[in-house]
Amino acid sequence: MNPEISLSIVVPVLNEAENVAKLHSEIVAACKKTGRTYEIIFVNDGSSDGTRETLESLSPITVINFRKNFGQTSALDAGIKAAKGEFIIALDGDGQDDPAEIPKLLQHLLDNNLDVVSSWRKNRKDKKNKRIASLIAARFRKFLINDGIHDSGCTFKVYRRECFENIDLYGEMHRFIPAVLKIKGFTVGEVVVNHRLRMHGVTKYNWKRGVKGILDMLSVWFWKKFANRPLHLFGGAGVVFIFLGASAFGFVLIQSLFFGKDISDTALTIISLLTMLTGVQLFVFGLLADILSKNYFATSRDTPYVIKDVVTKDE
Repeated sequence: MNPEISLSIVVPVLNEAENVAKLHSEIVAACKKTGRTYEIIFVNDGSSDGTRETLESLSPITVINFRKNFGQTSALDAGIKAAKGEFIIALDGDGQDDPAEIPKLLQHLLDNNLDVVSSWRKNRKDKKNKRIASLIAARFRKFLINDGIHDSGCTFKVYRRECFENIDLYGEMHRFIPAVLKIKGFTVGEVVVNHRLRMHGVTKYNWKRGVKGILDMLSVWFWKKFANRPLHLFGGAGVVFIFLGASAFGFVLIQSLFFGKDISDTALTIISLLTMLTGVQLFVFGLLADILSKNYFATSRDTPYVIKDVVTKDE
């Protein structure tokens, strides 16, 4: 952290050449309104429409250029790792998030001594199909992980820097940052913000990102429940299968020993043995997963993206 910088604004962008100049000027105005020192970091996620050239004509700015499109989560991760401020503020690059709300979000975090404040786009200006998809995802997310946030998928959030000291983002995990942070004991709040229509460009959200988001949601659910002790899940299931298989095999033995029935080639015999074998495999898998989990917490991972270059321009 650079003690001279208070706010780090991180904006991932992909093919937003018509939006970034206006968004940048709005961010500058909002940051000046707070009276705090700031830096603005745009992460160009492999744009092909002149976004890079437009960004590099602006100041003050730091532009992180990816070699290709690695996704919004990777762009956020790169921007956050490059940030030097005490507070990190992330928002989308399409202009729908209103930078004028930055002071309100920051003040709410400070007044309530929170670690994260998430934006709630209560009156969204998106197309109906996108709103419906987001509503379904929100209900599913609440059922699985219940992070206490109405609009966790909104990028627009304020974080204390320490939130990301031991966190790497991957996949579509930017949607579930509040859940991940709550698992680690950070406090999360929410504020209703103004949401705007997209004026230029096209949305980058599609069904493929939705499927990836659901898979990552399941990953967060597992992480929340069993990350520290996966043996509790797999070993527990293994014990249940062993018990069921042993009970069935015991019944088969009783039929053979006391009633003289031939059990050598019956379906119940085969099923009971397979059930016990499955239980043993699950239990052993749980032990191995437990070892891998401990190894994960003791080592670091490579980043899933490659930065081509970084361009910094002062005011």
